[in-house]
Amino acid sequence: MIYLDYSANTPTDKCVLERFCTVTQQYTGNANSRHQAGLESLALQNQISSHIAAMLNVSPDEIIYTSGASESNNLAIKGIARTQRHIGKHIITTPLEHPSVSAVLTNLQEQGYEIDVVKIDSEGKVDMESFSSLLRNDTVLVTVCSVDSELGTVQPVQQIRGILNDFPNCRLHLDATQAVGKIPVDFTLVDTASFAPHKFYGLVGSGILIKKKSLIIEPIIHGGSGTTIYRSGTPTLALNAAAETALSEALKNRQLHYEQVRKFNDSLREKLCQYPEVTINSPTNAVPHILNLSVDGIRGTAFRQKLSEYGVCVSVKSACSADNLPSRAVFAVSKSRKQALSSWRISLSHLTTEQEITEFAAIFDQCLKELKQ
Repeated sequence: MIYLDYSANTPTDKCVLERFCTVTQQYTGNANSRHQAGLESLALQNQISSHIAAMLNVSPDEIIYTSGASESNNLAIKGIARTQRHIGKHIITTPLEHPSVSAVLTNLQEQGYEIDVVKIDSEGKVDMESFSSLLRNDTVLVTVCSVDSELGTVQPVQQIRGILNDFPNCRLHLDATQAVGKIPVDFTLVDTASFAPHKFYGLVGSGILIKKKSLIIEPIIHGGSGTTIYRSGTPTLALNAAAETALSEALKNRQLHYEQVRKFNDSLREKLCQYPEVTINSPTNAVPHILNLSVDGIRGTAFRQKLSEYGVCVSVKSACSADNLPSRAVFAVSKSRKQALSSWRISLSHLTTEQEITEFAAIFDQCLKELKQ
């Protein structure tokens, strides 16, 4: 099998799994319990939060542990919208957002919120003129993805923040799921930010939301304080410890891994550009971990299925998206429904090998011949 779907999920690092097992076995107490076992768990939880906060340049009490990036996005967007509704119900987003963002906005729209979608340029970046024109005094939230999960486009978050400085009642939420562990992320620029360790060799079922101390949001899970009043539930000590280890390993080796992945991306681009039927949808300045392409005349779902028959794993859009619809991201940059329907995504890792790239190229060539018949 050739696994080229690392943006959907990554294999758990051995040291992350070991940390999870060790903490699970050694810490029995609920961190909310005020006996010796509980206090020992609480002490470790505080240590974990302090380390994560130091790595991300945030405060420990700005960390909210969740079940994943989807819950983090839901909590941030719904929480801000509800607490800011006395100011306004206008929200701005992009056409590139993950379903855990776009579906939440659809839900809010049904509740009377007004959602505007900003224009993007040919590389998938927010058009600043369009963005400025959409902002109003009753705009309470702007939500953008730091790195698009389909194209790999990196958004100019600092520029967006600069424009928002003139709108003090507007909050900025960043979906940093495809960014953390791959590129630097400045959390001081945003009010809330989400990510999940399973995107950088951590465990599925764990997520983090960064929320500024001064920001009050409405919880979506009630029933006790947990580690914070904003998210009830027994603290998941072992998962939080595993997240700490995954983040530490990812940040420690980030530049080395980035350079390895860039080499694989360059090699793939060179090979794929030899085919006149292929259009590379990812901009050249996208993160190298994601390479989106369209093959003229062949649906992305058909190419994915054919590759799967040869043991190659890729995605059509993000793993959480519906198969039968065109890619919103590719359509937004290409304005072509045909190109959006024929698109699919390769996502790479430092674990990818040169041999896998070579084998993939040969399999791609064979699949293309079969699908064109």
